[in-house]
Amino acid sequence: MTTLSKISGLAALAAVAGLPALADTAPAVANSGDTAWMLTSSALVLFMTVPGLALFYGGLVRTKNMLSVLMQCTLITALVMVIWVFWGYSMAFGGGPSPYFGGFGKVFLTGVTKDSVSGTIPEYVFSVFQMTFAVITPALIIGSFAERIKFSALLVFIALWSTIVYFPIAHMVWDATGLFFMMGAMDFAGGTVVHINAGIAALVGALVIGKRVGFGKDNMAPHSMTLTMVGASILWVGWFGFNAGSALGANGLAGLAMINTFVATAAAILSWSAIEGLVRKKASMLGAASGMVAGLVAITPACGFVGPLGAVVLGLVVSPICYFFVTAVKSKFGYDDTLDVFGVHCVGGITGALLTGILASASFGGVGYAASQTMGGQEMVQLEAVLTTLVWSGVVSFILYKLIDMVMGLRVDADSEREGLDQVSHGEAAYHG
Repeated sequence: MTTLSKISGLAALAAVAGLPALADTAPAVANSGDTAWMLTSSALVLFMTVPGLALFYGGLVRTKNMLSVLMQCTLITALVMVIWVFWGYSMAFGGGPSPYFGGFGKVFLTGVTKDSVSGTIPEYVFSVFQMTFAVITPALIIGSFAERIKFSALLVFIALWSTIVYFPIAHMVWDATGLFFMMGAMDFAGGTVVHINAGIAALVGALVIGKRVGFGKDNMAPHSMTLTMVGASILWVGWFGFNAGSALGANGLAGLAMINTFVATAAAILSWSAIEGLVRKKASMLGAASGMVAGLVAITPACGFVGPLGAVVLGLVVSPICYFFVTAVKSKFGYDDTLDVFGVHCVGGITGALLTGILASASFGGVGYAASQTMGGQEMVQLEAVLTTLVWSGVVSFILYKLIDMVMGLRVDADSEREGLDQVSHGEAAYHG
């Protein structure tokens, strides 16, 4: 694909991003190669949540809470899928003119058939692909308050948060009438929609719910770094569906997103391990896994806009920033973000979103900017999208947490927390003997 300067305005941005809004101008014929890739990508993104995220998070908690994390990821997956069919797809991609949500024209997938097409793929396939993003985003949040949340309260929060926060932001970024789309914000695969969105909601949740019993005193080390490594590796594999799939076709743009997802992640692993080697004198498996996820997060908004060298730079830069937040900043303020969702996903997402505006420049090997846009102008657009996401998700999440806490309570009692959520919430144990 040529640089954006050879085409104009939002149409150029949409063409580079492979966004669904161009379905109206594309021929209404599904391409079998694109369809096959998008079917595969959808399965890969689901694979990221179950079992990828479930194992990654599960290994990081204590033995007595392992099954609770697996169950939370599983039920969130099922709940959001049903909500997506009922009203989620319509609110995000319903074709309404509002810059804030897609309307209700496609509730219960009204008007979507096996013959309807979005771009070069069946609309059902596009809907399923976007549904897997809607699934993993709220699932990311649970890592911040793992080991102390009421299961019923969590499911109520997820249903409300997905509806009021996730679906509108997805519309704003990825639909032609969306606010950020019309601004020309560059977010290829979900830096704002997924990572900043979930990361700030996670921090708010950790603050509202409070610290775990024994935080700072008891041994709260991960119970299985083996499972965490397996989960992180699954996330990396699945992320190719996440990023390369966001090209919405089997094409050169997907290839660019794929190589960037490889090399940015590799650079972030090396960077995090190097920092640990300098600071702690030992590079840990937990650090390598954290660097892996930080690199994946940072490259998500940038993967279709930057070149491979820019991706390496992004990976090298994001790990020191995230490391600082999960160690110094977290220690300074004393909040209990159990699995560092804010420090890795929100901070990594912000880093990626802002650096996208710089590294997308053709002078750095990126695809360039829309006609008449400058690096400074693009950076201001990126910043506005980041700040809007932080404020909307942060404020609405706070209100939802408080309302649910007033009505049904957010966290289990201290005795139940000491016993562990596996038995208290689910009557099971992850391990026997």
